[in-house]
Amino acid sequence: MPPPRKRAAAPAKSLSVESTPLLLVCGDDDYGVKQRARQVFGAWCEAAGGMDHETVDGTADTVDQVQRVLRQVREALQTLPFFGGAKVVWLKDCTFLGEGRVSEGKAVLQAVSDFAGELQGFGWEKVRLLISAGKVDRRRSFYKTAQSVGVVELHAGLAEDRDWVHRAEAFVRGEFDRHGQSIEPAALVQLVSNVGPNLRGLATEAEKLSLYVDGRKQITAADVSAVVVPARQAEAFALAEAVADRDLPRALQNLEQELWQVKLSSDRSAIGLVGGLVSKMRLLLLVKELVRLKHLPANADYYGLKDALTRLPEGLLPEEKKFNPAVMHPFPVSKAVGQCANYSVDELRAAMEALLTANLRLVSSSLDHGLVLQEAIVRIIGEGRTAGRAGVGGRGLR
Repeated sequence: MPPPRKRAAAPAKSLSVESTPLLLVCGDDDYGVKQRARQVFGAWCEAAGGMDHETVDGTADTVDQVQRVLRQVREALQTLPFFGGAKVVWLKDCTFLGEGRVSEGKAVLQAVSDFAGELQGFGWEKVRLLISAGKVDRRRSFYKTAQSVGVVELHAGLAEDRDWVHRAEAFVRGEFDRHGQSIEPAALVQLVSNVGPNLRGLATEAEKLSLYVDGRKQITAADVSAVVVPARQAEAFALAEAVADRDLPRALQNLEQELWQVKLSSDRSAIGLVGGLVSKMRLLLLVKELVRLKHLPANADYYGLKDALTRLPEGLLPEEKKFNPAVMHPFPVSKAVGQCANYSVDELRAAMEALLTANLRLVSSSLDHGLVLQEAIVRIIGEGRTAGRAGVGGRGLR
């Protein structure tokens, strides 16, 4: 297959998405990349008119498949519309521009580098190329060529953004706006907390909620509880939340579920469960002291607490995240404000001692891990205790 037709390259100039001949949309945010690429492709096709636009599937698992994909793109770029006019080519979901066994193979690196060189000298009259991909290696020639010839849009995953919660909340509101609906603040917090930094997951759960309420205009926290299944990262905190709520039956039930997961998964352990409980009890102690000193309001809603966290005196707490509620996500801190009323300071200190003892027994003896953890949880909550009076919103036993 001959290389793409050569034309004089256009002089360098400032390009926008509307004017660029080449756009690379890439990044860890798979959902955002695909949404943006579909939007641009639709807009470009509408502006170009005609029916001869082409989409090339960029998924490739072998060297032969990579070469076939590049050959198809070349052919699409060389073949102008039958009746003249402009043409848009979309290399969709390209998988060989980043890291991985196929992408880092010598033959693939050479093929992609050759293709980049062809794009550098290609004339772009009446032809536009859109490329959507996951993570792209910015050190390689292809990325640099895309920057010099056209425009690159990077869509970082939500998890990489320290302020991902605000982005996620804005995204969810936008999803419900499209359906002519709204979501209560508490329900929004619960939804984002359950799903985590995952736009695709948030979009899916928002769609489920919109259908579930069957025409009702506002989504409530009860709706979220009924419909949204917590993601794994949310499930991992269920045991600690039950202990913080001082709900013994629920804590023992969650402990049983967690121990089963420990048996099934190599990345979970009984010591890890102790670590999660230690983190929760430490947070309750910190928050309880901040409430006592009136740095945090005892009865504020989620948004009031967020504001209070931004006003904590500088230097009051260490910078390290696990010791500083001000740099944590506000949602667990807001829950801890209510939960800390379930325990006295002495009870929280005793809880930390019980967890230390449990950790030592787990690492230095052959005792059954389940029994060690069960004994520690019963000591912390109190035998026969159900949910504390405070739960997550009131005042409990002191």
